[in-house]
Amino acid sequence: MANEYGTLAALKSKLGIEADDTSRDTLLNSALASASRGIDKTTGRRFWLDSSAVQRTFRLQGRVVCEDDGDLLLVDDIGSTTGLVVETGSGASFTAFTGYETSPDNALADGRPITGLLRVLGSWGTSTTRVRITARFGWPAVPDDITEAALIQASRLYKRKDSPEGIIGSAEWGVRNLSRRDPDVWALIEPYILPGFG
Repeated sequence: MANEYGTLAALKSKLGIEADDTSRDTLLNSALASASRGIDKTTGRRFWLDSSAVQRTFRLQGRVVCEDDGDLLLVDDIGSTTGLVVETGSGASFTAFTGYETSPDNALADGRPITGLLRVLGSWGTSTTRVRITARFGWPAVPDDITEAALIQASRLYKRKDSPEGIIGSAEWGVRNLSRRDPDVWALIEPYILPGFG
């Protein structure tokens, strides 16, 4: 498994499982992977960074915001400028383009991704123009809030084996239904949800 937002060791520690106890590793790894991918789906983005630059093509429709100082093209999260190439064109004909600024200002320095490319005092083109971006997509590093949310949710998913009907029992509280959404997980991931998701 890859690109989980926490480690097996941290999950074992959270659950009070000895580090050298490997009898439950398969279940724990599965819970951690499911929690991580669930966070991706809920937030509408992913927080792991591509290991190398990949290419994506964007249509302009619905992605351009007219700002006072030019057109801002909204892009998928870019977590590194290493290997960043921006090209404009259509069909099989693309030309390298350098007249842009990344947005928001200082995003990578602040540990956040680039989410837009500003064409200073200009536009990105017409409705038939496509923008091809080669970049390392994702976040510069997984935020601490996302790691904690993944560990909490993975703990919850691991414990579901003891409550297959969604009902859990306790000597203190008696029998009760599990809530649909963990409020702590939600509080941790809510600031990262893209508009239109969640």
